[in-house]
Amino acid sequence: MKPLHQRLNLYIDGNETYTFVPVEPVGARSLTIYRNSGDIVLNVPNIPLPANAERSVKTVYGIYGMISLAMSDYIIVITGRELRGHLMRQNIYRATEYDILPLNPDVSVQNPPNAVEAHLLALVRSHLQGGTFYFSYAWDITRRLQGQWATLQQDTDKPLWEIADDRFFWNKFLHNRFIDITSTNPDQNLSAYILPVIYGTFDIRPVRISIYQLRLCLISRRSRYRAGTRYFRRGIDSEGHVANFNETEQILLVGDESGTQLSFVQIRGSIPVYWAEINTLRYKPDVQIMELQDSVDALRAHLQENLNLYGKQSLVNLVNHKGHEKPVKEAFEKYMAQANMPKTKYEYFDFHTECKNMRWDRISVLIANLEEDLIEQGYFHLDSNKPEPVKLQTGVVRTNCMDNLDRTNVAQSAIAKWMLNRQLKELRVIQENDSIDNYDELIRDFREMWTDHANSISIAYSGTGALKTDFTRTGKRTRKGPLEDGWNSVMRYLKNNFFDGARQDAFDLMTGAWWPRRGWNPSTLVVDRRPLIIRAPPYILYFSLFMICAGMTLPRTSDYSLFYYFLLWFSIAFLSLVFIFVHGIQYVSWPRLQPPTDVIYYEGPGYRSGHKGKGLGLPGLDKLTAGVAAPAKMLAEQQHQRARSKRLNEIEMGTKERVD
Repeated sequence: MKPLHQRLNLYIDGNETYTFVPVEPVGARSLTIYRNSGDIVLNVPNIPLPANAERSVKTVYGIYGMISLAMSDYIIVITGRELRGHLMRQNIYRATEYDILPLNPDVSVQNPPNAVEAHLLALVRSHLQGGTFYFSYAWDITRRLQGQWATLQQDTDKPLWEIADDRFFWNKFLHNRFIDITSTNPDQNLSAYILPVIYGTFDIRPVRISIYQLRLCLISRRSRYRAGTRYFRRGIDSEGHVANFNETEQILLVGDESGTQLSFVQIRGSIPVYWAEINTLRYKPDVQIMELQDSVDALRAHLQENLNLYGKQSLVNLVNHKGHEKPVKEAFEKYMAQANMPKTKYEYFDFHTECKNMRWDRISVLIANLEEDLIEQGYFHLDSNKPEPVKLQTGVVRTNCMDNLDRTNVAQSAIAKWMLNRQLKELRVIQENDSIDNYDELIRDFREMWTDHANSISIAYSGTGALKTDFTRTGKRTRKGPLEDGWNSVMRYLKNNFFDGARQDAFDLMTGAWWPRRGWNPSTLVVDRRPLIIRAPPYILYFSLFMICAGMTLPRTSDYSLFYYFLLWFSIAFLSLVFIFVHGIQYVSWPRLQPPTDVIYYEGPGYRSGHKGKGLGLPGLDKLTAGVAAPAKMLAEQQHQRARSKRLNEIEMGTKERVD
């Protein structure tokens, strides 16, 4: 494949142009972006720089992409990178620093012209700083080893962006202009400037067993489709994309990298039905399951894509068989029966029931149930001394729980450990009656890698580290583990209810799920349009708490007067808190770019565990708070109408539109 430019010098010609000049090779064609027109031009070789151009003090290690906001287009460049390891004789980097360059000469990134532009720029910055983005200049980090081998001959003369896995090419939307120019004008081939980036994890460690020098690598790749946060992206969409879809590849290298290569892939993703959890400020959100006309078609589309990409699939469902999670389990099983997919096996394992009382060793029951499938599906095994692979992985295990985080992490790490044991035995690195548990260095690195992997995926989706990582790290449940899980659960509650709206907006903005359209009202981002009766209670609560604290420091003239003083302010604080929880939906930090009003106020067929957080149902009070609910319900109905119209158009035209 054709490599990319690894270092660029940036020259800024006042308000006219940005010019990117490759450091190597000398004489390579530079790239100029005109600020006034937005034109992107690949210059002829050795073209002189503008006379007034000034070189930036920072080296550019890649162009992350271009994004359009309200007042200007912006170029995002990577100005800091960290070497995380070597794989297939190529360097793997993590992006650590970025610069955002405005095209509009009248716009300053440091002092945006208005509150809307400042808010959108803050979303971009938070996404870049909060994500874990990896890239390589000459190795396709977006695809698993088996996929790369299958197209090795065809990919020799292709650029990196063209062979990248569309699902995991995280910044593809931001590179659309570069890709369009390259695809339509052969003389303007910008491929050397198009840097595919993944959002995920990467870790590689050397390990020695007896005379064998090994390297163990773990890579996760997060899909850019239906990307988002824990409570604002659940379930499936009409295209068959599920929330929190991750592909995890465990690679084992024996000897040097041209020797023996083994790869084992697993996937995870949200339960593939139309469902959601509606935040209401209560610890357990309301479960909403939507029975739509295309529910079975969407499930089939998702499973068929998995079959096309991975082969046979074993679906492991870890949710509870009773209580809060039971309706989601039943909906999944109902649609699975209707879909009747070939080469697809459903495996239910009630994780919390089987492993209760900290009996985490009971995960072996799941492994025993899957053992036949794991042996049949196998793993990818490439030996440089043989022209063809020794083995191919012919299937995949797809694991889910409610969040696809904590229980899924435990299950996937146990499956990966079982497969690593099998691989080492088949290579005769360890004996048939031996286990990796007997090799301290290997088992320590394995557990640490899977624990770090679990934490990174959890932070991306829920905002906190994973639960149950004491088991992943040590192989057993510890007394400290539940305390750490309790802390992370509290932090998840706070972040998911009060901070994730902005994080979801950032995901939608950076992946192209949302962009400024005609009729969009920018003020919705920065103006609180809730009625005063909704906005006032938090301030009343804060003031009441202040007065209670102040009362504790006041000199006591009589206990009698203080009793009524505290009674007054505690009563006001209590009533304010009750009002907030009764109208909890109004106080959740919802996404503003794509508010999920069609889910919150869904009234079609399906299941809803409750309608909490929507008020007391009193006509007089509900009339006062209708300033929020009425427009939201109207918007929900409009979104339903647009969805229905889109499905009708697709049926009539026999096609489906897809926006990268």
